[in-house]
Amino acid sequence: MKKKSVICILFLLILSLLAGCWSRRELNELAILTAVGIDKGETEDSLLITAQVVNPGEVAAQAGATNRTPVSVYQEEGRTIFEAIRRMSTMMPRKLYWSHLRMIVIGEGLAEEVGIKKVLDVLSRDHELRTDFYIVIAKEVKAGEVVKVLTHADDIPANKLFTSLEVSEKTWAPSVSITLDELIADIVSDGKHPVLTGLKMIGDPKVGQSQKNVETTMSETILKYSGIGMFKKDKLIGWLNEKESKGYNYIVGHVDSTVGDVKCPQGGKLVIEVVRTDSQIKGKVKNGEPEITVNLFIEGNINEVQCRIDLTKKETIKELNRLAAEVVKDIIESALAKAKEEEADIFGFGEVIHRSDPKEWKKLKKNWDKTFKEIPVTINVDYHIRRTGTVGNSFLEEVGTN
Repeated sequence: MKKKSVICILFLLILSLLAGCWSRRELNELAILTAVGIDKGETEDSLLITAQVVNPGEVAAQAGATNRTPVSVYQEEGRTIFEAIRRMSTMMPRKLYWSHLRMIVIGEGLAEEVGIKKVLDVLSRDHELRTDFYIVIAKEVKAGEVVKVLTHADDIPANKLFTSLEVSEKTWAPSVSITLDELIADIVSDGKHPVLTGLKMIGDPKVGQSQKNVETTMSETILKYSGIGMFKKDKLIGWLNEKESKGYNYIVGHVDSTVGDVKCPQGGKLVIEVVRTDSQIKGKVKNGEPEITVNLFIEGNINEVQCRIDLTKKETIKELNRLAAEVVKDIIESALAKAKEEEADIFGFGEVIHRSDPKEWKKLKKNWDKTFKEIPVTINVDYHIRRTGTVGNSFLEEVGTN
């Protein structure tokens, strides 16, 4: 019996070793793809694809050990993404490996004029592709130019863009991290239109793609997330500015943390750090007319005081809670106004109505974009300041009395 057990274990070990080699490919046979830029091509119905590929030897080498860049960029045109990618094999010594893809950057012109559904269809079918990468829109610049820029903070620019988007969303809240699966789900939804974060280039594109851009403490050319793009189905139709983008995130519950100014009752201002939020969207249909209520709970801490104010009084904190709630309400209303102007339900109000009253939704969904423009939205903000800091009242109060 014991002998049989040993034989079984050995057999399983051999099988596991064989399985491990089945799909193995040597690193030096692959070109690890980290970012892809997708633009309109020069000819009709063509795409210009820009691929950012890791140079493994340069990433592994110590800083200053070589003058070569940590990534290489290849560019090719084709009628489809994969045609362009395969064309790159004429100039690339290795086969592209998609499993470590971090960013897809789509050109603003392509998103506005052509749409992105064909791009997404191709990406969703590739068996090598993981869907945990992020998709953004190159704003006022070609996607290919963005992919070429070398950045500080990370040797691989795509990694820097990936983490910067997450940090921006979690600490400032004017951007949103969207994956392939999330984007496709919003495109096919009857009650919600998609959004994608915008990515701008500040500086000279030619400097950005040279080693010079990372040789100083401050890059001459930088990439910066800027605003949220609104879509109708798969076409880009407009942009939310920073304030409106933050309002969008408040409504859909994507604000983990941010900061905001509140005017003090006697002049000056103080800064409150938002540390927790909870958003609930409720909908109903009354006499054939849909209504939406947004209930938002916020907790915050006072981080900076630039006015004379007594923070030890309960009445003061109560008034600050009211003022802070009004500020957030104004931010939310700005996002609502912009989305209604474009007749684009980016908040998923249609999905809320669908869940609350499926029968009425069947009547409303055909003309939902028009209905959304006129839908009444009630905003309730419950703001709670939890901490005022370790020093109590600001020293400015004492300075003002002297």
